[in-house]
Amino acid sequence: MKTFVLDTNVIIHDPDAMFAFEGSEVVIPLPVIEELDSFKRNNDERGRNARAVARSLDGLREKGKLSDGVTLEHGGTLKIELARENGLPTPFDLNKKDNQILHIAQYCKEQNAKVVFISKDINLRIKAEAVGLETQDYEKSKVNVSELYEGWRELKLSKEEIDSFYRDRKLAIEDKGFLPNEFAILKAEDDESSSALARFDVSTKSLVPLQKQEIHPWGVKPLNFEQKFALELLLRPEVQLVSLVGLPGCGKTLISLAAGLEQTMAEGENPYRRMLVARPVVPVGNDLGYLPGSKQEKLNTWMGAIYDNLEFLLDRPRREEATIDIQMMLDDGRLEVEAVAYLRGRTLPGQYILIDDAQNLTPHEVKTIISRCGMGSKIVLTGDPYQIDNYYLDSASNGLTNLVQRFQGQELFGHIWFSKVERSPIAALASELL
Repeated sequence: MKTFVLDTNVIIHDPDAMFAFEGSEVVIPLPVIEELDSFKRNNDERGRNARAVARSLDGLREKGKLSDGVTLEHGGTLKIELARENGLPTPFDLNKKDNQILHIAQYCKEQNAKVVFISKDINLRIKAEAVGLETQDYEKSKVNVSELYEGWRELKLSKEEIDSFYRDRKLAIEDKGFLPNEFAILKAEDDESSSALARFDVSTKSLVPLQKQEIHPWGVKPLNFEQKFALELLLRPEVQLVSLVGLPGCGKTLISLAAGLEQTMAEGENPYRRMLVARPVVPVGNDLGYLPGSKQEKLNTWMGAIYDNLEFLLDRPRREEATIDIQMMLDDGRLEVEAVAYLRGRTLPGQYILIDDAQNLTPHEVKTIISRCGMGSKIVLTGDPYQIDNYYLDSASNGLTNLVQRFQGQELFGHIWFSKVERSPIAALASELL
């Protein structure tokens, strides 16, 4: 039986990680329990996950002594291992928790040659390999980003088929593997001037024309086909979950905010009663308490990018209406700006919810956020998987790419991968060259 020794960051990343190694022995070093205990009073995701792990371990105690090992439902075992005298070479300082964890992993290797140390800490994996341990990142929920679903494709057809598409307002398509709400750029093989944009309608199993491309929400005109596809998803109420992924400057946040304003602030009846915009607070830990000032002052500091986009949108002439002040929208409750950490425990019905920088969330955090959606809500997640500030995440393991991988093919879900930068020529060059 293979033995997997788990680092603290693994079970903080995924509280169910201890159950993910079916048919194997899972070892949790005692220093990991001590580190979890130091997190248990935190109000952020780390604290909540630490408490969830503690509850799971407490439940397993009913099956026997954790120090002796208990049998799990999938047939493997789980054990809490104490520090031992032998193991790690003396150059390592055993007063440090990381080195204590490695010390226990090496002891386990002396007892069983088939030991793998699992950690999301790159430096600790390097140290583990240096002392002869086989080591891996936690692979569950990892996605091959280069093969990630893009949400659209180019399709070559005959000119007659494209003419039929325009005439009949649909084109039956078979055996092409289209997913619900997937888009297509239709191009004639024998006539480059003949083309069309289409969306796959799962109810008719046909490609149909875009219905929203003539709508310019809050004065924003889509600049390319990717933005047109995205607006189609953002403005269709039946598509309740949308992910927009791409490079900085491609317009994903701006058009998401514009669509939100259009559907919450316009005159008359709106599909949503409020727009809620949230971002994860990563560089200062997930708690805004680290920042100076009141909660609103802290939010103003961290939400600068959101306010910049809102000010740009609200300064644009929109029909004959006067510019709406951001503070007025905040005061009357039509707009709420929040940190992701404060969404837990809430129920959010009838709202347009935008989660920006979602690449800095774990899969568990994304699951928690989506589970907050109440009846009549729409949730939009935007981000760039190559701009991650969370030390324990990467382009393959973050919650945004995991969401795309898991939800593709669901009728209430739509996704677009952006490749074209529209912010400015210099921004486009930066994305390409730097």
